[in-house]
Amino acid sequence: MKKKIVLKIGSTTLTAGTNMISRGKIEDIGRQILSLRNDYYIVLVSSGAIAAAKQFITINGWNKLVESKQAMAAIGQPILMQMYNEVFSDFGVKIAQCLMTYRDFENQVSRKNTLNTINQLLKHNFVPIINENDTTAVEEIILGDNDKLSALVATLIGADILVLASDVDGIFDKNPHIYDNAKLIPEITKIEQAKEFVKEKKSDLGTGGMSSKLKAAKICKQNNIETWIMNGGRNNFLVDALQNKIPFTKLI
Repeated sequence: MKKKIVLKIGSTTLTAGTNMISRGKIEDIGRQILSLRNDYYIVLVSSGAIAAAKQFITINGWNKLVESKQAMAAIGQPILMQMYNEVFSDFGVKIAQCLMTYRDFENQVSRKNTLNTINQLLKHNFVPIINENDTTAVEEIILGDNDKLSALVATLIGADILVLASDVDGIFDKNPHIYDNAKLIPEITKIEQAKEFVKEKKSDLGTGGMSSKLKAAKICKQNNIETWIMNGGRNNFLVDALQNKIPFTKLI
C-alpha cells in the first residue's frame, strides 16, 4: 500500500535564493514526484504566489500592506500554477489546484468534501497542489508561509510524513546562519524542548521560520504523523532523504 507524503514547499525554496521563481527547482520537484509515485502518494502544499507576482509587478509600496499582498497573490497564483503545469507536464505528472483556508478544516462538511476531492485526485494520479486562498484569508501572508496549512492537510488525509522543505538542513543546536559550529539534530522527540534552539532570521520572501515549522510538527505529532525538516535547496532532496543519503531532522 502506498504511503502518503505531504510536501510543503516555501517561497525561499521555490526561488532558490533569488527574487524569482526557479523553474529549475520546480523541475527538481517534478522529477522527484515522478520517481516516487509508484510507492508514494504525494500532496504538494506550495507557497510562492506572491513571489511569482513580483516577477511582473514593480509598483513601489505593494509589499507593505496586507491588502496589496492579497492582490499580488491573486495575480501570482495562476502564474505559479502555469509554471507547475508546464514543467510537471514534461515529466508526465498531472496536477490539480486546491485553494483552501483554515475555515475549511473547521467545518465538518468542508473537511469531508476536501478529503473526498484530494482522495479522488490521488486515485487518478493527479498531484494536488494546495495553497491558502490569500484573496479571502491572510493567515499565510502574515503568520506561517503555509506551515500550519500543510500540517492540517497532513492530518486531514492521514499522511505518514509531513516534509517541510526549508533553506537549511534541519534544526540545529544553534542558528547555522550565525554560527559555523552549529550541529544538526537528526531526531527530536520532545518538540517543546526544540524551541530553545530556534532563532529566526529575516527573509524578504518567506514568512514561515523554524518556529512555525515546530508548531506544524506539534499538530502532526498529536496525530501520529512524523515531520521531516530538510533543505529544499538540495537537488533530489526528498528522494535522498527517504534513502537516508542527506542530513535532515525528524520530529517524531
